[in-house]
Amino acid sequence: MQVRPCANADEMRAAFAPIWHYFGQNAPSADIMRSFERVMPPERVHAAFEGERAVAGSGAFAFDLTVPGGQVNAAGLTVVGVLPTHRRRGLLRAMMRSQIDAARARGEPVMVFWPSEDTIYGQFGCGMASMMAEMDLPREHATFYEAVDAPGHARLVALAEAEPAVREIYARVARETPGMYARSSAWWQDRLLNDQEWKRRGGGALQCAVLDVGEPSAYALYRVNQMLEHGSGVGHTAVVEAMGVSPEATHAIWRFLFGIDWMARVKTYLLSVDHPLLLSIAAPRRLNFRLREGIWIRLIDVGAALSARSYASGDAIVVEVADEFCPWNAGRWRVARGGAAKTDAPAELACEVASLGCVYLGGFSFAELARAMRMRELRDGAIAQADALFRTDRKPWCPEIF
Repeated sequence: MQVRPCANADEMRAAFAPIWHYFGQNAPSADIMRSFERVMPPERVHAAFEGERAVAGSGAFAFDLTVPGGQVNAAGLTVVGVLPTHRRRGLLRAMMRSQIDAARARGEPVMVFWPSEDTIYGQFGCGMASMMAEMDLPREHATFYEAVDAPGHARLVALAEAEPAVREIYARVARETPGMYARSSAWWQDRLLNDQEWKRRGGGALQCAVLDVGEPSAYALYRVNQMLEHGSGVGHTAVVEAMGVSPEATHAIWRFLFGIDWMARVKTYLLSVDHPLLLSIAAPRRLNFRLREGIWIRLIDVGAALSARSYASGDAIVVEVADEFCPWNAGRWRVARGGAAKTDAPAELACEVASLGCVYLGGFSFAELARAMRMRELRDGAIAQADALFRTDRKPWCPEIF
């Protein structure tokens, strides 16, 4: 079998078929493929071919990923799948090899993704980099801790007209939130605002509300999923995405969502773990705030990746990195405000490269990794020094599964 980039749109569609199989579907439709083709060229899709037939596939979006204090070019791994007839033949490993080598050649020092199975990717040097939260709030408990005057007013916007109003709000939030990435106009139109029937999964049509405070300052994409029992509404508002450029605007857009009549509950499943709702709702227990893992990170080029982010202290730390899958990363790295570089200085910490993925965006600390037996302190005080160096004021958040 041969693993290689796809040469055209037809091969790209064939490469998507394995993951579609696991969603209980045949090969993706022409409409779905058109939406992918606008944001991912065929050469960024790699497939394993048995003769002319694709039996495994994977893709990688081109992202400008926000990291603490900056941005980095990243490969957004997606649609990874191997047909059940060809499992246990090393095809996933071969595709990861192919995608990582291609990303390195393109100058993308980081890979970011949502794993479908969390036990698979550690073997390739990938680390869990963030957490996310689900929320299921009964509307009768949607009372805020303090009565705050919500600024501005909300208006409903047709999806065809929504992009100009929402893209700058998103861009402002994304620039300061690790784990988010820049969205092109094609991404907005084909990934977010194109309300294809398969995205609804039996729910209501996608709606867009924009909050104006002199200018567009917050927005919400949501679905009204109506259900009736004995004449009373027992449905829920499903929030796809909601954010604002200030605490006041964020508060106001959520107050709008909580106020949608005839809905029994408000649900969402991609909140940041430090979302203000956890402290601004009077009865936080009623949020049913449940955590699960979020995005994962693979540092393809440790030096370039660590040099792309900022650091909170003027100290330096030397880390001994083990990396079997990408051996060019193995060795001692001195990390400081000026960047990261190989060094012969004595190591103060030691870890696998996957553990660096865990701390890269600020989702986890060196101390947490040490308590989990995934970080070794070789000099007293090095853990605390590294945590001061990597400290961030905001937890990483990715509001969209790609």
